[in-house]
Amino acid sequence: MTDRPPTTTTDAGIPAASDEHSLTVGPDGPILLQDHYLIQKMAQFNRERVPERVVHAKGGGAHGYFEASGEASQWCKAGFLAKAVRTPVFARFSTVAGELGSADTVRDPRGFALKFYTAQGNYDLVGNNTPIFFIRDPQKFSDFIHSQKRRADTHLRDHDMQWDFWTLSPESAHQVTWLMGDRGTPRTWRHLNGYSSHTYQWVNDGGERFWVKYHFKTDQGVECFTDPEAKAMAAEDPDFHLRDLHDAIAHHKFPSWTLYMQVMGFEEAADYRFNPFDLTKVWPHGDYPLHRVGHLVLDANPEDYFTEVEQAAFEPSNMVPGIGPSPDKMLLGRFFSYPDAHRYRIGANYLELPINRPLPSVHSYNRDGTMRYANPPDPVYAPNSFGGPTADPSLAEPSWGVAGEIVRAASTPHGEDDDFVQAGNLWRSVLDDGARRRLVDNVVGHLRSGVSEPVLGRALEYWRRVDARLGAEVAKTLEGGRLRALEV
Repeated sequence: MTDRPPTTTTDAGIPAASDEHSLTVGPDGPILLQDHYLIQKMAQFNRERVPERVVHAKGGGAHGYFEASGEASQWCKAGFLAKAVRTPVFARFSTVAGELGSADTVRDPRGFALKFYTAQGNYDLVGNNTPIFFIRDPQKFSDFIHSQKRRADTHLRDHDMQWDFWTLSPESAHQVTWLMGDRGTPRTWRHLNGYSSHTYQWVNDGGERFWVKYHFKTDQGVECFTDPEAKAMAAEDPDFHLRDLHDAIAHHKFPSWTLYMQVMGFEEAADYRFNPFDLTKVWPHGDYPLHRVGHLVLDANPEDYFTEVEQAAFEPSNMVPGIGPSPDKMLLGRFFSYPDAHRYRIGANYLELPINRPLPSVHSYNRDGTMRYANPPDPVYAPNSFGGPTADPSLAEPSWGVAGEIVRAASTPHGEDDDFVQAGNLWRSVLDDGARRRLVDNVVGHLRSGVSEPVLGRALEYWRRVDARLGAEVAKTLEGGRLRALEV
């Protein structure tokens, strides 16, 4: 019998009540600013690296435009979604866990971030090439990323700590199943889909509210490397994705994506069969089909990588009128985390940089600070009697009703809130026989790279819970490799 591990504390030595749940108003309510432990974790996490991004460090980008078809206007009053409106866009693609010099083709989710320069201000959409994520509460985000980075003692990557975190976090099963499949190694950035992953709120001109998810489907078709191909390309050209995007645009082979939306009625969320704001789950298309609403094209390469790609600052809290948040706890946590990271990494006035500057004039009372380019004219405070800008109450952010005690808890359960059902459905109903075989081989190859007991035993049980046949195949293949090694 091992001794009980020590209690987690804040950096001030105060015992922490939870490592997994943020402080919210009721299980489904908004996260509270008074959650000093969450704020400390996120603020400290954002300051761990200088100057590269803590996550999504290695990437590339391009300029382009988004043209709306007009269908979205029935659900959302945002001006850039009106028919035939063409909006300038900057896109950034990236790996998640790798450092600035890491190889493009490693097994990892890919970031898919877009900045729309709309007439109503910047709208930032931060997504991935996966429609789900590993966790559902920001309390666990820095811990998750630490498990995917490098050890403190040896400074080496360690599959043991990756699988330790995953197997102790069953909500990761859907994303890990996706990651270990073919789409964990996309052939190029042009050949992957982009997803908002998070659920957002849309409001139309009549004040009706809807819950939505974004799906950018690649017009080039989805193409992936096998695991051996991805590893071979990492050795041959570690900047393959960066080079491919640049060369395609330079040769006028402009990559494009069609935007489709899933739309859920506002009241339907309350009694949907699982929590629709759970970032580890998708909405089945049979329940909420895709609606085409626009087209994204990338047609211009950056002229200066650092000033455009490295200094691009995306933040989910940048939402124009007609678009708002949802009760997705990960999304709400990112509202603080992203702009805080930019202020630390780039500087307090990062929004004055050309790549981040909005099209409309800025009228704010923020002033001074490092690298301030121009202060707003007097008066410098609000309220005032001298003609300074005033807020418009009619532009209040979209909201939802909440009530309850202040707690640290999982969201209120729905009927089918199970961490392994959708991962199992992906294995059983989406993948073909070849993709299933490659998934097993990828998992086994990953487990053989230094995963030890008791983590290995938990990993096998993890895959059995996804699907009994999948678990059996992983165990059989892993054992077969051990026997061959002993014979040699």
